[in-house]
Amino acid sequence: MSVAAASVVTPVAALAAPAVSPDCAPVLSAAEVDEIARLSDTSELAGDDELARLDDAVAREHGITEIFERHADRRGTFASGLDTVEAAAVMPLQHDSRAFADPAYAHRISFDLLRRFLDNVHAEFSGGTPEAHWRNYFALAADCSASPARVALAGYNAHLVVDLPRSVAEAGSTPADAGDYFTIVASIANTGDAITERTDRIYSAKMGPLWRFYFFGEGLDSVLGKGVATKPMLVAADLGANTTIFANGLALENPALAPAVEAEIELERRVAEGVFDELARLDGI
Repeated sequence: MSVAAASVVTPVAALAAPAVSPDCAPVLSAAEVDEIARLSDTSELAGDDELARLDDAVAREHGITEIFERHADRRGTFASGLDTVEAAAVMPLQHDSRAFADPAYAHRISFDLLRRFLDNVHAEFSGGTPEAHWRNYFALAADCSASPARVALAGYNAHLVVDLPRSVAEAGSTPADAGDYFTIVASIANTGDAITERTDRIYSAKMGPLWRFYFFGEGLDSVLGKGVATKPMLVAADLGANTTIFANGLALENPALAPAVEAEIELERRVAEGVFDELARLDGI
């Protein structure tokens, strides 16, 4: 399906999605809820042209982000950053035939990663149940005691620590794909300033400190004595985190290793959430 076609897909009714945003955000209309449910329905994304399918998914995510941003709905704090990365970095690379050793692999892993977010948005807005790591994100968005920056970091944690290794596995990655993988993920950190600026502007967030901690480990010393910076978090905060994520994805392809790896991934996510809570408390974020 083409990008243009994304705007003419027949709408589907949201079954039991909340028409009202959290108390700390404005109200979404029933029509907007239905539109988010429609745009996030990945069953409409089909066809053999992997790049066209990825283009369509990106256009849908952009439409969802526009609705969230129109109301400063905190469920869009992660979506705004994702939209920034897709527009400024990922999609220009995807449309550059020289950017990847295996363009088909790059299209495939990027699509699967984006699909996972869309599927969980669809569950949230169509009466379904998001996966646990995304349920945490939506719950924080509804918790007015959590800052917009804290909500956003829960989204990045879900996207990168949990969904990305699963996408590495789903794409059938091999060690030979490492170069293309790192080309894609490096674009996230490289657009950090644009991400934090947009999130701060739309959601009145204070994104910088948590963002710098997440990608560069800044401020780790402030939580070392708080009982939350365990070994998995030290790994996740290190610049080698993307290597760990890729290795986890490769391991998930092995049925004998997958259960233990899934447990380790979930531990890393939970520990990171605890550290974010502590940093938010210490820095007033």
